[in-house]
Amino acid sequence: MNWKDKRVLVTGADGFIGSHLVEALAREGAKVRAFCMYNSNGSWGWLDTTDSEIRSSLDVVLGDVRDARFVEQACREIEVVFHLAALIAIPYSYVAPESFVDTNVRGTLNVLEAVRQNGCLRLVHASTSEVYGTPDTVPIRETHTLKGQSPYSASKIAADKLCEAYACSFGTPAVVLRPFNTYGPRQSPRAVLASILLQLLGGAKEVRVGSLWPKRDFNFVEDTVRGFMLAGSANLEPGDVIQLGTGRAVSIGELFEAACGSLGVQARAIFEPIRARPEQSEVAILLSDASRARERLGWSAEVSLDEGLRRTAKWMESNRGAHQLEHYYV
Repeated sequence: MNWKDKRVLVTGADGFIGSHLVEALAREGAKVRAFCMYNSNGSWGWLDTTDSEIRSSLDVVLGDVRDARFVEQACREIEVVFHLAALIAIPYSYVAPESFVDTNVRGTLNVLEAVRQNGCLRLVHASTSEVYGTPDTVPIRETHTLKGQSPYSASKIAADKLCEAYACSFGTPAVVLRPFNTYGPRQSPRAVLASILLQLLGGAKEVRVGSLWPKRDFNFVEDTVRGFMLAGSANLEPGDVIQLGTGRAVSIGELFEAACGSLGVQARAIFEPIRARPEQSEVAILLSDASRARERLGWSAEVSLDEGLRRTAKWMESNRGAHQLEHYYV
């Protein structure tokens, strides 16, 4: 799609992936309405740090996806909606699961209703590879059984199923995009890779991490954003589900060693129980089969893990103060 002058809404625009998506769309000439979480400071989250030319082009609205009336208003005169607003901190979901249902499930319901009422042409709903839980086989395909191994993943499964239900029931043009573990500049310091890099950049010789054995398929944020934009313009059917992944899984232990290598430092990982999930909630491996993304979107990951680590570490080193900002939105 030629994004020039396309009217686009991004929910969760203040967060990690959302802010990168807003910038990419704005650079392509889209008329972007950026839906950010209301706060008393009037902050636009990570969009506060983008360049002035992009900021001046945005139509920023501060609100909450749990407010159906506000969401409906935000979707007026919009052609494509990218729904990224969500609570994503898995450890927090054990403490406050109701808040995940309110934001991730009811918030998605509000977006679906708003898209339906306003006749938007496409809704791209941001899901997660966590919906698969520990798979019976790998690589994981879109048809794999869904398993709620945390309150967070259960809430995202419910949101995905609402998209399926609206597509089947009302023909709502909703598609579900499931990125595997996205990392890069602006990621929350709670995330495992960001936490490792920040500790190493601070000179730590003993780095506190959770379990080292789980394996993950890591996407650099630039690749994930490109996948969202392709999903917003591709010839897809209501209810289609597409996942984004590199097709390579590395253990957290291997990731730690790669991070040390990227920075040219030596350190050892120290198990910290507070960062570990409950035993039955830990997901052993997430490894994507990205063939559907290649076939339907023409997408494949382009940034290697080594290159992504280098670029992420460089950004963190230059933006240590800014990176202490924490956003619950994607």
